[in-house]
Amino acid sequence: MSVPQNPPCDIIVALDLPAKEEAMHLLDRMHSRPRRVKVGLQLFTRYGPSIVEAFANRGHKVFLDLKLHDIPNTVAHAVESLSHWPIELLTIHAAGSSGMIEAACEARDRTHPELKIIAVTLLTSISDKSMEKIGMKGDPESAAMRLAALALKGGADGIVCSALEVEAMRGEFGPDPILVVPGIRPAGSEKGDQKRVMTPAEAARAGSSHLVIGRPIYEASDPLKAYDEIAVEIAGSYQ
Repeated sequence: MSVPQNPPCDIIVALDLPAKEEAMHLLDRMHSRPRRVKVGLQLFTRYGPSIVEAFANRGHKVFLDLKLHDIPNTVAHAVESLSHWPIELLTIHAAGSSGMIEAACEARDRTHPELKIIAVTLLTSISDKSMEKIGMKGDPESAAMRLAALALKGGADGIVCSALEVEAMRGEFGPDPILVVPGIRPAGSEKGDQKRVMTPAEAARAGSSHLVIGRPIYEASDPLKAYDEIAVEIAGSYQ
């Protein structure tokens, strides 16, 4: 199988595993193929920032998905603290207000200018019914668009959004913002707790920058084969 190199839309493998050893074993099985990996709350709260260094030392670019959401000063200091570690992409939460977003970006500019700040709009587990329960007006897509506009105006380099929103985001904000898209499920795979999902080809064709994919890869009997098949599917979406 010929795996494309440096496609316009690439895969971030979500290492949503309980232990560092399991994550390292997965990457060994994949011959360190992924260019980018995601470190989320599960690994970060167990191992701290050193887990970022462990993956970076293997040659992977790290997407640190912490969804920072606090008062502006606290988030700014958190960004400053993380600036010492080899992180490519860092998430904050767009719902934290324009002041928080601006504070995070200003802290980044002072301490780690290469770091990309990515603002989460709405979790892909949120449905129309959930919107009403948490007191947000409108449907998930319109809310995500409002939050994306707030984040990009505040200096964020990109956003995390559902694949269902990517085409509209590109139409509204153009080609420059980084669009990181979770909730990706290859045809025939289980949706799990995700509500707003697409296949890799559909999401790539819509204009995604990065697709965050976890369970369809790490739960596969052959993770490397699963990764390569998705990579080929993405490449085929541009033909």
